[in-house]
Amino acid sequence: MTSIAYDQLSAADHSRELRKAVIAATVGTTIEWYDFFIYGTAAGLVFGKLYFPNSDPTTGVLLAFSTYFIGFAARPVGAAIFGHYGDRIGRKATLIATLMLMGIATFLIAFVPSYDSIGIWGGIMLTVLRAIQGIGVGGEWGGSVLLSMEWSRTGQHNRGFLASWPQWGVPAGLFLSTIVMLAATAWSGDQFITWGWRIPFILSIVLVGIGLWIRLGILETPVFQKLLNENKIERAPVLEVLKKQPKEVLLSALVRLGQQSQFYIFTAFIYAYGTGTLKMSRDFILTAVLAASVVSFVSVPLFGHLSDRIGRRKMYLIGTVVCGLFGFLYFGMLDTAIPAAVFIAIVLSLIPHDMMYGPQAALIAEAFTPRLRYSGSSLGYQFASVIAGGPAPLIATALFAAYHNAYAIAIYLALCSVITLIATALMPDYTGKDVSAEYDA
Repeated sequence: MTSIAYDQLSAADHSRELRKAVIAATVGTTIEWYDFFIYGTAAGLVFGKLYFPNSDPTTGVLLAFSTYFIGFAARPVGAAIFGHYGDRIGRKATLIATLMLMGIATFLIAFVPSYDSIGIWGGIMLTVLRAIQGIGVGGEWGGSVLLSMEWSRTGQHNRGFLASWPQWGVPAGLFLSTIVMLAATAWSGDQFITWGWRIPFILSIVLVGIGLWIRLGILETPVFQKLLNENKIERAPVLEVLKKQPKEVLLSALVRLGQQSQFYIFTAFIYAYGTGTLKMSRDFILTAVLAASVVSFVSVPLFGHLSDRIGRRKMYLIGTVVCGLFGFLYFGMLDTAIPAAVFIAIVLSLIPHDMMYGPQAALIAEAFTPRLRYSGSSLGYQFASVIAGGPAPLIATALFAAYHNAYAIAIYLALCSVITLIATALMPDYTGKDVSAEYDA
């Protein structure tokens, strides 16, 4: 289909293709994040015992979260690889590849033998598959956001809302992973650590099949098709974006620091803290996180929509301030060890996060010129994984071990928010502007 054909689409046809693109992006990210989150849950609950049994409990958790971090360290690699192809051959084809890579790696994790069977090789195999997971998810985000955002017609003021739907895949993936993990614990009972935890990883292959079926039925975005027709494809988009828009790449990573560090403490570290320090039951924490993900079903697109009304950057700045303060309230409620207070703290925890996460996709993706957008947005977004998401559970575990006080973690989160506040103030805001034309034309 040529760019002329895209231009001649009726309003009804365009709306239909837009819906298909948004659904394909959202379902795909839901599946990718389901895969990513079941690893985080398993790392907090069982991996320390299964793959590092000779360590004391704190060291075992640190080692388990170290393999968790590997997935984050690999994400910029995936961003560079798939960003290159996303800007060279298209958003659709690249997204099919990322989904397959992530899904196969997740499925294979279910069959990794424990330390008792093959010693340290189990931990090594786990780490390799986690790295492959990270490469896959590193290329997923940029393409999914562009698939939704680049179907928005010029002049429409709903890009923040449209781009928030791939972000919605995060709480959806968290919900799915948590509910499947709860079902696995109920089904396997005392055998959960032996074999029950493997069930969610096995089921991932079914979700991948569904995701591939949906993505094969979509069209390429009009923005990328226009680049093809006008012969504006870059030979080396990753190198070009680092040369032409290095500021935007750096700022994209820093605006995520306050958001991502908080998210992975609230959804991964909480399992180790809740069961180990607070002595709460595994199912209680899982249920609370499940409830928090349901709240995000509403709050992520809501704040994406609000960013279309008041501006992307303004919405993000408000969210950053709220996030920086919320950590103190969160850990204050947790440390009461009162079940109702703990439950409420966990359920509320993702709302401040979503004030940033809803508008974040559009804020970052709009900052890059179309021919470099997949590479630039992916690199900026995934560089944050190395400085924020990956280290956050490790830093939280180490801070609590050193100070025996959760407010040390809250101070860490507040400092991350200060950095994000400065970076957001420097970030360009393209709310309501045309993002289909090359910025440097």
